[in-house]
Formats: sequence, structure tokens, C-alpha cells
Amino acid sequence: MIGVRHIDHVAIAVPDLAAAWRLFGETLGGEFIAGGDDTEIGIRVLQLKFPPGIKIELLEPLDGTSYLQGFLDEMGPGFHHLTIMVDDVVAADEELRSAGWETTDLDLHDPRWREVYLRPRSTFGTLVQLTDSREDWHTPHTNITPEDVFAGRVLWVGTEPPRLRMPDDPPAPDRSEAAGTAKRFGRD
Repeated sequence: MIGVRHIDHVAIAVPDLAAAWRLFGETLGGEFIAGGDDTEIGIRVLQLKFPPGIKIELLEPLDGTSYLQGFLDEMGPGFHHLTIMVDDVVAADEELRSAGWETTDLDLHDPRWREVYLRPRSTFGTLVQLTDSREDWHTPHTNITPEDVFAGRVLWVGTEPPRLRMPDDPPAPDRSEAAGTAKRFGRD
């Protein structure tokens, strides 16, 4: 049996991160943990924590070329993936494959976040991410705010901690192109 430590988070794809924050943070009381722009994969992320420690990760495309924009265009807003912390991602991958489950994208390049995915076609339509990270992903980052994230003032790339953009960083993407997505889904 795979050594599952805990479910880390549920990720939700949204066309408008600020609107999603109003629901999950301001109305439902989720505690802001972290967020920022991951320019390597073209998304803006915001993580919230709910009692007793359950996290929701909100994902917004940075522009119309993001893989996430393609997801929203095809599937609409909603559930994107489930992340589960395991003892050993390599052992989990081997055990899953030997049991007949289809995995993909085993990535061991960063010891702080080693991961593999279970393909949705073999997991009842659910994208499942497994990682054996030992980092603390639940402690709120007090040097940034949700408003900093919405304004594109925060970079959060890979496993590095989120940080405010510096003058020599590339500017935040213009979200006006992706903003029209909210209207396509009847959300404005």
C-alpha cells in the first residue's frame, strides 16, 4: 500500500482570481497562505487554508497562451486537481503502475518537490498529483497579501518561496486578454 501522509490541497481553475478570493477568502473565511505568478507555466496561484488544515489552491491563467486557459476554454471553471502527499513518490509511482494505474510526468529534478500524476482517464476523470515534499506549505506568508497577488506584484516560481517582484524582474502580464474568459463562462 502507498504511504499516504495526507491530502494537501484541492486546486480549482478560475477565470478571475479576485472574484474567487471574495468567495473562498472573504465570505467563507479561508486564511490566505501564499500566492503569486508562476511565469514558467503561465499561472497565477492563491492558496487558502480552512479548518482543520485543508487547503484550496485557486489557479488563474496569466494570459491566453497558458495551458490553464486551454483547460478553462475546454472544461470551464472548476475542479482542476487533487494533491496528495506520500512518503516516497518513486515507490508510489512503481506501485501504481504495477497495480495497473496510468501515471505520467514523473519529475524528480527538484528534491523539494518531487511529483508524479495519475492520468484522469485512469482515475475516474480526476487529475491526481502525488508528491513527497517535506517542505512546510501550510504556514502563511505574512510579507504578501492577496491584493499583491491580484496586482501581479508577487512571483512564485517552482519551490522557491513567493516574493515581491523586484525592479529587474519582468513585468506582470497584462490580464486584459484573459479577462474576457469570465464573460464566456457567464461569470462577470
